[in-house]
Amino acid sequence: MNFNIRGENLEITPALRDYVEKKVGKLEKYFETTPSSDVHVKMSVVNTDQKVEITIPMPKLLLRAEEKHADMYAAVDLVIEKLERQIRKHKTKVNRKFRGEDSLKYMFKNELEPISEEETPDDDYEIVRTKRFDLKPMDAEEAILQMDMLGHNFFVFSDAVSGVTSVVYRRSDGKYGLIEPEA
Repeated sequence: MNFNIRGENLEITPALRDYVEKKVGKLEKYFETTPSSDVHVKMSVVNTDQKVEITIPMPKLLLRAEEKHADMYAAVDLVIEKLERQIRKHKTKVNRKFRGEDSLKYMFKNELEPISEEETPDDDYEIVRTKRFDLKPMDAEEAILQMDMLGHNFFVFSDAVSGVTSVVYRRSDGKYGLIEPEA
């Protein structure tokens, strides 16, 4: 794994870098072969919170977790626990549903302990409501106003200029994001 560790409002000390690399390196035990992907680690300090975000993009799978804590080392531990749960969840899901030669099944070790029943969310993904509506052409700013008026966290709209379906959403930091399809 190739590590890309960066800090915002924080200097990454060699001890902190070693701790992150050691903890993330323990995730390799879950895979048949060591993933040759990059590990993106962003560490930041906001007020009194220490925040860690780890993203590991792999073929057919994206592992990502973030956590805040008063102590940076504790935040790293919590993020690793989240990533381990994600890996176990993917392995359990893969064993149940995907059987093809090209599936994720062959990415994980077989002796990986499956996620327990109380940790397993309902895999049926039941859709309890369907909404249909006309996509009114508008710009992103108008879509944000519509989203705020409705009290939602996201809003789907048709971009007035390009005509493509886009989504605006409220981020956890209170700012807004825009999702657009690639051309």
